[in-house]
Amino acid sequence: MNDLSLFFDNFAGFSLIVLAALSILCLFRAIKGPRPADRIVAANMLGTLTMAMIVLLLDKLHEGYLADIALIYALISFLAVVVLCKVYTGAYKTKKKEEDQNGNN
Repeated sequence: MNDLSLFFDNFAGFSLIVLAALSILCLFRAIKGPRPADRIVAANMLGTLTMAMIVLLLDKLHEGYLADIALIYALISFLAVVVLCKVYTGAYKTKKKEEDQNGNN
């Protein structure tokens, strides 16, 4: 193993540790909030960080199937964010409609 390969292997390991720490922070933001928009952005960021970790593992372990897993995870993460946005906008519209009806009565 040459020096450059050893450097990139160590860099990938360090990057995985940093991404794991950032994932924990994003998980905290997704739970804590304070607004639903913050939770949605944190969920999206958590999905992106997870994909980055899978790709780093792909490079570190030289396993081709991890690329397929990363692509599938990207699709699932995207759909989860779309569903969360749809639920949030539906809840917001329902709350707004109730406030308007209570204000008119």
